Amino acid sequence: MSTRFEEAIAAIDAANADDPFTVTYVVDGVEVTRPKELAHSELMCEWVKKLDPEADDAQMLAARAHHLRRWAYPRTEQPEGRAGYLKWRTEARRLHAALVGEILTGVGYGTDGDDTIERVQALVSKQGLGKGGLADVDGRSPAVQVHEDSLCLVFLQTQFIPVTSQLGDEKMIDVLVRTVPKMGPRGQAAALALDLDPHCASLVAAALDRLASAS
Repeated sequence: MSTRFEEAIAAIDAANADDPFTVTYVVDGVEVTRPKELAHSELMCEWVKKLDPEADDAQMLAARAHHLRRWAYPRTEQPEGRAGYLKWRTEARRLHAALVGEILTGVGYGTDGDDTIERVQALVSKQGLGKGGLADVDGRSPAVQVHEDSLCLVFLQTQFIPVTSQLGDEKMIDVLVRTVPKMGPRGQAAALALDLDPHCASLVAAALDRLASAS
């Protein structure tokens, strides 16, 4: 790894370490509680590397910075409802991309024709996912699909139980029905191999049944 890569990772981690929100998840059978975006960024890197052992610096940096300081731009910045949510999501991605661009420029990326910053920002901004926010797995580049799969896996790994508690089982099944088609074959296989508790596993099974019935 290059020195600037290591410096960029350290700077991203330092930016995320201030997250006032925490997340609790299981590592090797032990529950750990850590700053939310710091934990998510590390788990993202682990999944990207598992799904694509040849992932390059741009992919790993994008994984580390995918929700960079997201708490600083909360959902409440935009109105309630789907239109407000979509506006918030678009603006959040723009802010993540701008901030990681500043960090990468500061450690020496972007010189001598290097396109790492642009590639990282494209992944963080979720460019190439498909038109209209619809899943378009077959048309995505491998790097984009690995990034999306990893995002979904981190969600399942760390937020499945709290989001289910918040939304209820039926709405969580709806979320899964929308999430599973966004994932490629490797991501889906990894999701099915997760060590989920029996209740969460039953919700996944229900979502898969619904998707099978609709196909």
